[in-house]
Amino acid sequence: MSQLSILEFPDPRLRTRAEPVHTFDAKLKQLVADMFETMYAANGVGLAATQVDVHQRVLVADMSDDREHPLALINAQIIEKEGSQVYQEGCLSFPGLYADVTRALKVKVRAQDVDGQEIIVEVEGPLAVCIQHELDHLDGKVFVDYLSALKRTLLLKRLEKQRKQAATA
Repeated sequence: MSQLSILEFPDPRLRTRAEPVHTFDAKLKQLVADMFETMYAANGVGLAATQVDVHQRVLVADMSDDREHPLALINAQIIEKEGSQVYQEGCLSFPGLYADVTRALKVKVRAQDVDGQEIIVEVEGPLAVCIQHELDHLDGKVFVDYLSALKRTLLLKRLEKQRKQAATA
């Protein structure tokens, strides 16, 4: 396994729409393993392939405290949504930034596992938020897109200030 580089906003590659996976092989399994290693090393709870400059419909997530519930979804699609929740989201592509985003409370997802077998996952709460967030990445959308223009501008200015401070430190 190896850690991958995480793209940071405003890198235009984050806006790339990911393509479906057609080949379920050792290369895909290696990508998934590397994505988990990268996510865990960055203290993240979810990571989309787009964020590591691989434009395939692959996402990984693990919301557990002990990192014992890894979930890899290939070619995932939400087939049912229910309810609404506001959750403070962060993103490995926006280090140190958080904002309240409204998303579905529960989602039912059809996907494939790393072997190409179809799976159905029904989740709610924070894991539902995580999956919706990562699926957005695969569609070239980022969480700040959900914010008002004013909030988005303020957050992005804060991100730029943090980067300038880090560069001079």
